[in-house]
Amino acid sequence: MRKVAIIGVGHVGSTTAYTLISKNIIDELVLFEPREAILRAELNDLMDGQMEQNNQVRLIEPDLAELSDTDIIVFSAGDISIFEGNPDRFAELNLTKKIVEEWAPKIKESGFNGILLNITNPCDVITQYLQELTVFPQERVLGTGTTLDTGRMKHAVSQKLNVHPSAIDGYVIGEHGESQFVAWSSVRIGGVPITDTLSEEKLIALDAAARDGGWVTFRGKGYTSYGIAIQASRIVEAILNNNYLVAPVSHYHPAEDCYVGSPAKLSRQGIMESFPLYLSNAEQVKWQQTIQTIHSMHGTI
Repeated sequence: MRKVAIIGVGHVGSTTAYTLISKNIIDELVLFEPREAILRAELNDLMDGQMEQNNQVRLIEPDLAELSDTDIIVFSAGDISIFEGNPDRFAELNLTKKIVEEWAPKIKESGFNGILLNITNPCDVITQYLQELTVFPQERVLGTGTTLDTGRMKHAVSQKLNVHPSAIDGYVIGEHGESQFVAWSSVRIGGVPITDTLSEEKLIALDAAARDGGWVTFRGKGYTSYGIAIQASRIVEAILNNNYLVAPVSHYHPAEDCYVGSPAKLSRQGIMESFPLYLSNAEQVKWQQTIQTIHSMHGTI
């Protein structure tokens, strides 16, 4: 049985739950949410939403004992309202680190022995904090990292060049935040380096378009949910199916002594192998800057 638990059933957690169910990725789902009315509503709505599906996912009442045989925990607890008038990752960290401090001991004491996937922001720092407080092996704790940002980059490039996103190979890496960057030197379109096709000025414009994609969504509806739910579900599916997906997840980099988003191979064991990119000199500078940003945030915990 493919069993997943989601901690935090707000916009992101609930959309991830629905995506996992509708794509038939899981067999059992446990939801944890402190707002009882929201929890009841989501459980009921998710049950209604799968009535015409051939495959029925068993929805389980919140019980920490259920975590002992859960394959993957998706940690999506938080409060998007913290961004109202204050789009600062440091402000968000002040709230979300307290949520981690509440949940990490519970997860550890539950007997959970699976993979912990974090979505909660600031993603890299919170992922590292979860690992530090649970003391789980680093390969078993990862974050969605720059998977969503990479998707936004592919969206922007596909529109600009009028190609299907599947033809685009490349990554946004670094912090899931303002210091992230597109590693343009390794981006390929149908195997052709994008740097052979577009000028530096056009790449800068595309970078800006990719960054702005998230803010377009956030400014319009107050949160983002579909994009990150797809990426989280894709990671969950890769782990459960042991299919060795390579994705820019947040994972521990010994050389940098922190969690940061870059390509890594995923399996039932979590992180199997990191795939460092060959960066240009300018990208190396950006990489060091994003590492410093993560260290600065982590230092405030």
